[in-house]
Amino acid sequence: MSPPLNRINSDERLPAQVDVVVIGGGVIGVSAAYHLAKKGLSVALVEKGHVGGEQSSRNWGWCRQQGRAREEIPLAREALLLWEDMQNDAGVDAGFRRTGVLFLTKSKDELASWERWAAVAREMQVHSTVLTPAEVAERMPGNTDKWVGGLHTPSDGRAEPSMAVPALATAARKHGVTIHQGCAARGLETQGGRVSAVVTEKGTIRTQAVLLSGGAWSSLFCRRHGIELPIGLVNATACRTTPAPEITSGALGTDLYCIRRRLDGGFTLALRNRGTVELSPDLFRYARTFWPTYLHRKNGLKLSFGKSFFDQVMRGTSWSLDKPSPFETERVRDPEPDMSLVNAALASLIKANPELKDIEIAEAWGGTIDCTPDTIPVISPVDALPGFFLATGFSGHGFGIGPAAGKLAADIVTGATPLVDPAAYSHKRMIDGRRLAPVSPF
Repeated sequence: MSPPLNRINSDERLPAQVDVVVIGGGVIGVSAAYHLAKKGLSVALVEKGHVGGEQSSRNWGWCRQQGRAREEIPLAREALLLWEDMQNDAGVDAGFRRTGVLFLTKSKDELASWERWAAVAREMQVHSTVLTPAEVAERMPGNTDKWVGGLHTPSDGRAEPSMAVPALATAARKHGVTIHQGCAARGLETQGGRVSAVVTEKGTIRTQAVLLSGGAWSSLFCRRHGIELPIGLVNATACRTTPAPEITSGALGTDLYCIRRRLDGGFTLALRNRGTVELSPDLFRYARTFWPTYLHRKNGLKLSFGKSFFDQVMRGTSWSLDKPSPFETERVRDPEPDMSLVNAALASLIKANPELKDIEIAEAWGGTIDCTPDTIPVISPVDALPGFFLATGFSGHGFGIGPAAGKLAADIVTGATPLVDPAAYSHKRMIDGRRLAPVSPF
């Protein structure tokens, strides 16, 4: 079941030519299109399903600096400023609020790692406070668990995934972006060794620059053109509760459950670090690359092997651009939620917070996270194909940093001074043979 989502209208006429085509209507693609248009470029955004329809509306809605890998902290800091600016520009509420993020722990070792992280973050102008047990109890007076401490970042925020990307798309359209839903990009045309057009199911758009922000679909699209992009797919589950007492106004992470206060008075709820790895031909192809990440996270992962594996084998990667592509077969990835995770999360939440004893699950859903081997996204040109750029592989971290990741992608496409140093996000690191390991601290 898909979560509720504000829908926007499409532009019916496909332009014959634009400066940049953005493929993918999630938070990254929409944000990139917005920033490209603000630079004065003509931009067409094509989306095989509908804007915000996949992981961008299925995530937890956290907009955090806290707990990010060092490589992502600068983007996260800039993103919080851009969330406010873009929401104001749209004139439509994206649900963005600066209400803080709080993590709690029962582990002294974990608390020590948070202290080290806070020291690094402070050097990067992100100010978080390590909390004592007494300070945790003061903030969470009704919580019955015994915590050794916590970490709080008051400048962090939250947004409503069902509202956010459509709101940002409204802002993009104000600056001239045309948005084409139900319009799958089948592949690229090239001339003189560089990108010259995008072929869609509704026609061809001439362009000199293409930004692929296709999330779970990016690796398949790249393989069609002989470009290596190691991406693993993890199906995650989340849910929303009925209205409940406000035990936190922001986001709360514990050793088991994680919650985020919603505008409707309930919580978005999930178990921490749980998911199902979808075994695929590509994952076997990149097995050695992903092995360190799997070892790091295997306790929270299930493995899934089924019909989709054989469907992908039969599908291949060499479809003709004048015939329907795999992107037209499955418009929106909508995996079933794992109700065992939902029930466990609700039980843990209520056990620790008895005042929530009357809440129920209003709705549960699944989503697919596109993961890189080191859990750091790719925001980069593709050296092997001039004019082709990537902004993908956000590994479950993309919603909160979406506005800044989009701006960085726009800077890279246009050759402008980048918002932050893009070196950590290079595509080259994915294919140069180096051993990649997960770097996200928590």
